[in-house]
Amino acid sequence: MRKRDHNVLTNAASLLVCGLLAGVVVAAAAFPAVAMSGLAAKAGAETFGALPTELTVARAPQISYLLASDGKTPLATMYDENRRDVKLADISPYMQKAIIAAEDHDFYKHNGVDINGVARAFVNNQNESAGRQGASTLTMQYVRLAIAYSATHPADVVAATEDTSARKLREMRLALQVDKEFSKDEILTRYLNLASFGNGAYGIYAASQVYFGKPPSKLKIEEAALLAGMVKAPTTNDPTTKSGYPLALDRRNYVIQNMVTTKAITQQEADAAKATKLVVKDRRTPNGCVAANVNSWGFFCDYFYRWWMQQETFGSTSYDRERRLKSGGYTIVTSIDVQAQKGADKAVRKAKSENSKEAAMVAVVEPGTGRVRALAVNRQFKLDDPKNPKNKISSDPAKSKKGIKGNYPATVNPLLTGGDGITGYQAGSTFKIFSILAALEKGIPLSYPFNAPQQFKSEYIIDSSSPAACKGTHFYCPTNSGLKAGGMQNMWSAFAQSVNTYFVPLQQQVGAENVVDAAKRAGIQFRASNDAKFAATKEAAHQWGAFTLGVSSTTPLDLANAYATLAADGKYCEPVPVQEIRDPEGNKLDIANPRCEKRFSTDVARAAVDAARCPVGDNSKTSKCGGSRTAGNVRGIVDAPVAGKSGTTDSEKTAALVAMTKQYSVAGIMADPDWPQTNVKMKHKEKDGINPPVYETLRDAMKGKPRINFEPPGQKISEGDQRSIPDVKCQPIETAKSRIKGAGFIPVVSDGKVASSCPAGTAAGTNPNNRQIKGGVVSIDVSSGGGTPAGTNTPGQPGNGPGNGPGRPGGGGRPGG
Repeated sequence: MRKRDHNVLTNAASLLVCGLLAGVVVAAAAFPAVAMSGLAAKAGAETFGALPTELTVARAPQISYLLASDGKTPLATMYDENRRDVKLADISPYMQKAIIAAEDHDFYKHNGVDINGVARAFVNNQNESAGRQGASTLTMQYVRLAIAYSATHPADVVAATEDTSARKLREMRLALQVDKEFSKDEILTRYLNLASFGNGAYGIYAASQVYFGKPPSKLKIEEAALLAGMVKAPTTNDPTTKSGYPLALDRRNYVIQNMVTTKAITQQEADAAKATKLVVKDRRTPNGCVAANVNSWGFFCDYFYRWWMQQETFGSTSYDRERRLKSGGYTIVTSIDVQAQKGADKAVRKAKSENSKEAAMVAVVEPGTGRVRALAVNRQFKLDDPKNPKNKISSDPAKSKKGIKGNYPATVNPLLTGGDGITGYQAGSTFKIFSILAALEKGIPLSYPFNAPQQFKSEYIIDSSSPAACKGTHFYCPTNSGLKAGGMQNMWSAFAQSVNTYFVPLQQQVGAENVVDAAKRAGIQFRASNDAKFAATKEAAHQWGAFTLGVSSTTPLDLANAYATLAADGKYCEPVPVQEIRDPEGNKLDIANPRCEKRFSTDVARAAVDAARCPVGDNSKTSKCGGSRTAGNVRGIVDAPVAGKSGTTDSEKTAALVAMTKQYSVAGIMADPDWPQTNVKMKHKEKDGINPPVYETLRDAMKGKPRINFEPPGQKISEGDQRSIPDVKCQPIETAKSRIKGAGFIPVVSDGKVASSCPAGTAAGTNPNNRQIKGGVVSIDVSSGGGTPAGTNTPGQPGNGPGNGPGRPGGGGRPGG
């Protein structure tokens, strides 16, 4: 603090006079009948010098601003008190002069206590017929406010504001000290930043915004005079009320005339200002996520709030963290991408109206940083008014019978991110990617061939009464869509066509516990208690046969982030809703930095992405996707290199799609959050299905962005150790099996027969017929004779769309999606 020079005699005089008059004047103010008592004067003189001279000033509560990732688009504001400290240079000179004209004409002349004012108040207050007159200077008023805001106990707040002689004496003593330590301009700035102006506006910045919608630097004479006139009685002189308007107008004009008296303005300027009609905007600053700048952005805002409340950096308790957010004066640049968010909002509402029980939910995550770029759902972010409810009756029959309202069209539940009882939704075959990851880590290449049957009898044990069990057994037996055989598949083609009877055997081979672990490392959380139980130990996870088919609950955010881990070459990043946080002094906080770590090797991640290009209609130079794709139109619509996967659950109770580029990972899930066992079939490709919101969001987010290709995987992880398959054409089946086994392959005899020139019952050829990975399966085709030459065998093409799969161990079936 810069100390100001004072004349020694002036200082001494101030102390002497104040000491002598303090007891009399304060007593006169508090107890007129004993004003002339010598005892009061003596007590004042003796105690004044013993009063405290140090003023502890805590920062008053400051409003925190949330901005979009561009650093300028407002998202929301959060505060206990609507206040934002500003420098004197950012306050209109008219405002500076108006507050002096209203409250303290001699502000720049006295030393914190106006001795003449004290004397005038003393004389005036002896006249019982006269109105009471105070002697508080702006400096004393600042002291009073500073004590109240620095109080650590409610009793201290009372002591700072109660009308007692002790309080007035303490203010005088502290005001003298403050006037020594701070310049007049500093005191004026601090006062204007602390004062209350009514309507939830604390400090001149908030007041200028609330009443006139402008920064304080732009205040005109009449506007400054109005605000200056309000600090004395902000509730009484409230210009936004019918009763307060005329009082505020009179007070404004009074201040304007006083500005003439103090020579701040001319009489001509005053007359013009008085003639200006008093117009106020009454724009209370929105507070909290329910008052977000755009209502649909409230879901992202709420996610940010929940994230903040989990950060120990902001306090050891939830109370401390909330106070820091609402009082700390932070400028928070969130991660919300306006372009992506607008695209997502439009897409989900295009698919489903706000009044639809089905929730179309889309989350967007940036690979490599974990920054959440958009969260959208076809809902309004607000609480349904219990006095005038607008929400529809719950879709849950049990709740519907009781007349309980549902969570649509309005809700504040974290539908997209989980929490507060929201555990997520089944995402179907999008989870097959985790079997691919686990297999690749075990050294199994993308080209791994398997002749996927119509039904696969696994080693997983489930309830024998489950429809997913093989008839008469307790073994889990998944099937494909339409009960069709998958035929010879590799990871590319099986993922493109979503072949259940390829992925369950693959999971069994690598261990379900390793597939679950891959999902965890990618970013999947297990919020549902049943899921958490299976995922808790390797032993429990080992029997989770249906996991690869997506029976575990997840959220759009977790799903988007898991795929983003792969797009970032195996680097997992914790989802974060911020990219920069600055405190009131402008210091940047490290907590906004990405929190990432390598969880999969680059080769494994790139190979998994290579397989994931197939379902959404994309190919690399190395991929062997086959002909059928479950969401093959995504590549053309997004017009960029893409990867992803669709997913469907039992009876199509949910539908999911992930689509990603190198810059954005978008995951969408359509479900009924109020009643997961819905009887509504969730759709995929239709205009009211989940696919359009996902690829339209990605398309819009990618507008103007460079097209970056995914790096193809290495040859070894793609093709494995390739070896030549021996020619067994026309040989006896047992001989063919022996030769193939001796070459390092696993021989399997095909169930069906093919016409060929070889004798019936002999080997007509193999599938594949040229090369295969070491240890891979080679299918032997059996000749039916007939003289037709055996042709080249190629991988079979299973039916399109989801297949029937299992539920949790002991549960029912689930489609693959």
